[in-house]
Amino acid sequence: MASETVRVVYTKYDGSAHRDYPARRLNEDDLGIWVGVTRGTTSVYHGQPSVEQIPFVLLIPHRAWWTGMFNPPPRTSEVYCDITTPARWEGDTVHIIDLDLDVSRRRDSGLIELRDEDEFEDHRVRFGYPDELVTEARAASRRLLVALGDGTEPFASAYREWLSTVAG
Repeated sequence: MASETVRVVYTKYDGSAHRDYPARRLNEDDLGIWVGVTRGTTSVYHGQPSVEQIPFVLLIPHRAWWTGMFNPPPRTSEVYCDITTPARWEGDTVHIIDLDLDVSRRRDSGLIELRDEDEFEDHRVRFGYPDELVTEARAASRRLLVALGDGTEPFASAYREWLSTVAG
């Protein structure tokens, strides 16, 4: 049986540390594995120790080139999707390579944005992203730009139940 705790490890394509934190396994469904992080969780962010100040829920899809972070107020982004390689599991640790591009939906305006294109382009050259990876990352970002605005789950309401369990 799977452990209640999942270790979430994001790296950059060159293997450098990005984010690393423990999360509580909340559910697994056809969308993926839902994990929650409560306020006060110790983490590593860009290689530096950190403490999460705002809880969140992360959806790790079964086979997709993104992860979805769902946030309560006061975070300005209601939904924040990192474009990533598909998740690779080793026991209760999930390894995810962050590919720089992000798609977010702002809480106040509902504005959906593609972010960090400059960082993606810089790392594409510096780290030598393979053509297939570039194609998949750009395709995932295009799909998310539509899905965050058209009522597609998990971005419409599916996350609310899980967010209430960590934010309450």
